Amino acid sequence: MSDLFQKIQEVTALEGLAGYEHEVRDFLRSKISPHVDRIETDGLGGLFGIKESSATDAPRLMVAAHMDEVGFMVNQIKPDGTFRVVAIGGWNPMVVSAQRFSLHTSKGTKIPVISGSIPPHLGASATPKIEDIVFDAGFTDKAEAESFGVQPGNIIVPQTEAILTANGKHVISKAWDNRFGLLMVTELLENLAGQSLPNTLIAGANVQEEVGLRGAYGSTTKFNPDIFLAVDCSAAGDVYGDQGQLGGGTLFRFYDPGHVMLKDMRDFLMTTAEDAGVKYQYFASKGGTDAGAAHLKNHGIPSTTIGVVARYIHSHQTLFSLEDFDQAQAYLQAIVKNLDRSTYETITKY
Repeated sequence: MSDLFQKIQEVTALEGLAGYEHEVRDFLRSKISPHVDRIETDGLGGLFGIKESSATDAPRLMVAAHMDEVGFMVNQIKPDGTFRVVAIGGWNPMVVSAQRFSLHTSKGTKIPVISGSIPPHLGASATPKIEDIVFDAGFTDKAEAESFGVQPGNIIVPQTEAILTANGKHVISKAWDNRFGLLMVTELLENLAGQSLPNTLIAGANVQEEVGLRGAYGSTTKFNPDIFLAVDCSAAGDVYGDQGQLGGGTLFRFYDPGHVMLKDMRDFLMTTAEDAGVKYQYFASKGGTDAGAAHLKNHGIPSTTIGVVARYIHSHQTLFSLEDFDQAQAYLQAIVKNLDRSTYETITKY
């Protein structure tokens, strides 16, 4: 079993939705504290390690994953003890039914839950709306559910196990969006331990990305970076779509609906990738990342996204490439090591 796969098992087992990222935040704090000068948080719960530079007039570089994954929240407890939910993050209703989840109760416990499905014997109908899907923990009635600490507002997180594919090249797990980013940040800081940088590095993770990039607004205001790098996972298009191949390397993400890469940022990133010998692929995304929020803050912050693709994201079973992670990590390290004051001024020479 590879060291990388073991780390993936650890991070994808974490459970945390928007507003309830405490388990992920505690993990991040424990991993990065030994490698930074100090830890700071913003008002919503984003957490970042600060690695100061001794360089004169060093630019402030922010590298941000996000802590939250997609899941659900209890909306109603029905008289029969079942639940109805609201989605926290984007879900295709076709992948929700007949799955296992973990419900975090108000008593601090986790209990198993399944999402109901209508068997063909009872006349299965068209795909239901999210709000109509039954979530069932096996309680006999509402009172019993409440006695176990179930309340409206409790979160429900996908429950699954990270496994290697037969060829050993890929992993199947939940939440690679965005445990990928979390692992990228911890690996970055571990690999940079003891090294001096030409920038003040602010590396960590935002909260509440999956519900509208909310955490990035607060963190960029607090930390006031000169450059912002979101580290995030995107939807692969090699099976359903066009761009985004597993094993194609890290992404050169030049466009998404909320962000267009600046010309001089593009030049820096392309040169860095070529010089580092990083395997990359061009990618125009149909979804957004925290870069879409960050670049609008303060006086405008040059931003981009460093990422990989995965198949079947926002579901229980995501499939992704180990090699792509290694390429993305090499790319991120090269960017961080090369982004100095003169580079920043070149990027912003308007």
